[in-house]
Amino acid sequence: MAYIPLPNDMPGIRGLMHYCPETALPLNKLVEVLLQRSLTLSKGERELIATYVSSLNKCQFCASIHGAIAKHHLNDAELVKQVQTDPEQATINNKLKALLKIAAKVQKSGKEVTAEDIINARRENATDKEIHDTVLIAAAFCMYNRYVDGLGTHAPDDESIYDQIGAYRAEKGYLAPNNTLSD
Repeated sequence: MAYIPLPNDMPGIRGLMHYCPETALPLNKLVEVLLQRSLTLSKGERELIATYVSSLNKCQFCASIHGAIAKHHLNDAELVKQVQTDPEQATINNKLKALLKIAAKVQKSGKEVTAEDIINARRENATDKEIHDTVLIAAAFCMYNRYVDGLGTHAPDDESIYDQIGAYRAEKGYLAPNNTLSD
């Protein structure tokens, strides 16, 4: 049960965005920029970073929803699970592994990231922009995760809800109207 009155049919951050629309738009604009831009990191890879950080933060809603979105971008549910549990053993490229190591350190504290981490990522051909975006995605998702869990929002156990919302968000992005089942 959420700590403030939220719509029962809107789990996680969706209920919070309904509750406080004046913060919903800037939060959605930020996640749109962070996760939907088509640059050298694919949308699926960006969603994997968000999923991984959310998993480290034990934020069930965010890890589940962004995992579903990543699954739809990458067409690979098993890969998403691999990244969530052990990215070092996941079937992803070494550049993404290096970026996920940076994201994991940001999840603990930005001060955990070292010059060596950056050198290692560059050694795997990560660009400065990719490193920048990884740090920003990780930092932003720490905020989103704490927002969702800090207000005790509901996280459904039914994976089909996440899958439906994930398919919609993968196709439409974060600024499209919230007209899916529980989105």
